[in-house]
Amino acid sequence: MKNSSIGTYNTSLKRTALLVALLTSFLTAFMGSSVNIALPTIADEFSMSAVLLSWISTAYLLAAAIFLVPFGRLSDMYGRKRILTYGTALYTISSLLAAVSNSGNLLIVLRALQGIGGAMIFGTGVAILISVYPANERGRVLGINVASTYIGLSIGPFLGGILTQYLGWRSLFYSNVILGLITLALILWKLDGEWIEARGESFDWLGSILFSITLTAIMYGFTILPDRSGLYLLLGGLLVLGLFIWWETKALNPVINMDLFLKNRVFAFSSLAALINYGATFAVTFLLSLYLQYIKGLNPQDAGLVLVSRPIFMATFSPLAGRLSDRIEPRIVASTGMAVVTLGLTFLAFLNESTSLFFIILSQIFLGFGFGLFSSPNTNAMMSSVEKKIYGVASAMVGTMRLIGQMLSMGIATLSIALILGPVEITPDYYDPFLESIRVAFLIFAGLCLTGIFASAARGRMREVPGQEDLNA
Repeated sequence: MKNSSIGTYNTSLKRTALLVALLTSFLTAFMGSSVNIALPTIADEFSMSAVLLSWISTAYLLAAAIFLVPFGRLSDMYGRKRILTYGTALYTISSLLAAVSNSGNLLIVLRALQGIGGAMIFGTGVAILISVYPANERGRVLGINVASTYIGLSIGPFLGGILTQYLGWRSLFYSNVILGLITLALILWKLDGEWIEARGESFDWLGSILFSITLTAIMYGFTILPDRSGLYLLLGGLLVLGLFIWWETKALNPVINMDLFLKNRVFAFSSLAALINYGATFAVTFLLSLYLQYIKGLNPQDAGLVLVSRPIFMATFSPLAGRLSDRIEPRIVASTGMAVVTLGLTFLAFLNESTSLFFIILSQIFLGFGFGLFSSPNTNAMMSSVEKKIYGVASAMVGTMRLIGQMLSMGIATLSIALILGPVEITPDYYDPFLESIRVAFLIFAGLCLTGIFASAARGRMREVPGQEDLNA
């Protein structure tokens, strides 16, 4: 197949690539947000503790983070469309298997398998989109793509709550199967061409293995603290991380080009800002879903309605923020968004049994507005600061920062619950320590996001990046 990333920009191809990116972004976002609403129902069916319940989300994130960068590299070498096709198929099959799972442990395993498919999607969808659009249109289409993600996040709590309440939590996974089949058909029959920018280069197997060990050890160790084995895993993970960084600086074709972080200020600080922002916000839906259904006594449908305000504001302001980042410095728009998110998280640190639903919705609006301002300008800055040859790896790093941040967020929430509540089911006898664990988690998130403002502002002026004029050619 021809390399469609070379030559003039094809209007029909651009539209198809955008539609594929929108569907895959919606697919994964809808699954994540709808599952969060269903967690109390799943916990009741399988008698799962709050700590084990968190692994339904964490297993997916961990698997996706482990495989995202390697698959991003493989997509540069063997074809982004090929990897996207395989990933969508795997995601769809694992969704079907999850729908018929008969235990909490099996569901966690299948969520991990779903995460591998998600990694193949995350590492290629945005890379294809960037490959077919010129530099002066990227902010706009990235904003549209981010909006699709947030539409999925918006519909997830609402539709997920309705499906869970009336058809059961398994219906969420069946709906994902349908969406996956539609997306797969579009990729196979409408997305013409292939994108292979690093054909013939070698794959860094050792680097990929070290990267996987690092993430697994650090994440799992973090979630089982304060147990001593958790501390050992954390220390071991940090040692392997050092070995990984050393190896990547020596490898001929590294799975992660360390120059992206050591010599590209915009990419490095944009990556750090993304990690911090997702680290401070992802577990909000998880915690509030439990809070609304346990403490406030809402059913899944009503809890979904309360949570829908945040992603609606994300979807509304992401395209606007993307267009703004084509005209003014992304760091200005993104840093403003980070500050607004910090304010919303600070509000949530004061939750108690008598907190009004209006207050919760208002906090969600702040978070949605702030995150909408941050995400697409930050992604625009990252992708526009690298050359075409490594779009797949750069796109994978965008996703990896998101996933590591999301894992960090779930890790903080899980650790707070484990230390204050303990490994028990959430019952009225334990509501007070459960509330305390939520407040502590939100306080940590607010402090983390505050540091992210400085990381976002420190990236410098994107349009002064050396070689940027070549990228815009």
